[in-house]
Amino acid sequence: MSTLLVIINIFFLLLLSGGLYFMQRKHVTFSKRVFAALGAGILFGFILQAIYGATSDVLKTSIDWFNIVGRGYVKLLQMIVMPLVFISILVAFTKMKLSHNIGKISTMIIGILVGTTAIAAAIGIAASIAFDLEAIQLQSGEQETARSAVLEEKMAELQNMTLPQKILELLPANPFLDFTGERPTSTIAVVIFAAILGLAYLGVKRKQPEQAEFLAKMVESLHALIMRVVTLILRLTPYGILAIITRVTATSDYQAIWNLGQFVVASYAALLAMFFVHLLLLALVGLNPVTYVKKALPVLTFAFTSRTSAGTLPLNVKTQTSELGVPEGIANFAGSFGLSIGQNGCAGIYPAMLAVMAAPAVGIDPLAPSFVLTLILVVAISSFGVAGVGGGATFAALLVLSAMNLPIAIVALLISVEPLIDMGRTAVNVSGTMTAGLLTSKVTGELDESVYIGQKQVEA
Repeated sequence: MSTLLVIINIFFLLLLSGGLYFMQRKHVTFSKRVFAALGAGILFGFILQAIYGATSDVLKTSIDWFNIVGRGYVKLLQMIVMPLVFISILVAFTKMKLSHNIGKISTMIIGILVGTTAIAAAIGIAASIAFDLEAIQLQSGEQETARSAVLEEKMAELQNMTLPQKILELLPANPFLDFTGERPTSTIAVVIFAAILGLAYLGVKRKQPEQAEFLAKMVESLHALIMRVVTLILRLTPYGILAIITRVTATSDYQAIWNLGQFVVASYAALLAMFFVHLLLLALVGLNPVTYVKKALPVLTFAFTSRTSAGTLPLNVKTQTSELGVPEGIANFAGSFGLSIGQNGCAGIYPAMLAVMAAPAVGIDPLAPSFVLTLILVVAISSFGVAGVGGGATFAALLVLSAMNLPIAIVALLISVEPLIDMGRTAVNVSGTMTAGLLTSKVTGELDESVYIGQKQVEA
């Protein structure tokens, strides 16, 4: 009987996927298909949980099959991340798009990422205070106790690595290892390796122009092939979102979310405020924020549902270049650096909120100006240093709480709502990288504003 129920569930997922394919055949826009998938997945997930319950064997087996589509899609995106980053940075040099201002571009992108994270920290502090959040409000159970023990081990690892050591971790000692994505900082290491090869290519071009021309043609041919693969994978986005959001809504613990509802609401209020800061920054440099929202929404929707900034990178870069008019080199630098440096949601808002909540437990006034200013500074620095230990909200929170001499146990107490909050954090992280790419392009005069406003289209 249970096998039959699983088959029925799979049939309905295929039926919904067929509806998305029909929309594609009718030339419904990509954005509309993404939101249709999101809505259908939410509804389908709620129905599955209502019928079977979040922990039933039928639902678990069904989700295993759904993951072929959802997690399979994410794996395909992750597959193309390293080749895309490497070849796009290299082709920017062969086309002379980065040769004269690479230092300025990379410095500006990192500055924007870290600067916006400092703003995110201030917003996180304000949210915790406005909603009157304190660690004492959180309850500990078996799951939280087990998580706390794991965090203690992680904390020991973090404390053994200094900030200079974390920065050294960014450099590519073995590029072939980094192409496998084995290290937490592999993506940035590949960017640096590609940039070094690009600079070497410029030297070859001056002294051996014939060999340089051959190299350029080879790189551009490979770039065309990789971009075609990216396009093919991105066509699967609505189906991936349908399966992913179905799994999320069908398996979420809504009772736990209700119990920690105040923290969830405060977190999303802070995340929305940070998103509006991104829009304000774009408006200040003369870019229409409404245009940005319309074009970035499919990317942010996927980031929200998948909870993976790395998996979102191909869609992020593609949207920056073909929809927003950002040069490919800048888009890749912004997207790649943003995977580990200056994550506005994970490394900015989240650790700042937890620090304010934990402060009263050790007799610290979270409203004290010295505490607030120190916390913002620590968060900004940690958002850069966290790259050396893998990134992510948990690592960022552990670094900040440790640096502020605050108890780290609070991180474990939020395990039940971590997936829900992480969805919003990931979307804000990705928005921060896209904003950095746009601002850098605008300031350096390299933004193609005719693409941004929709007067010109860039072919895939």
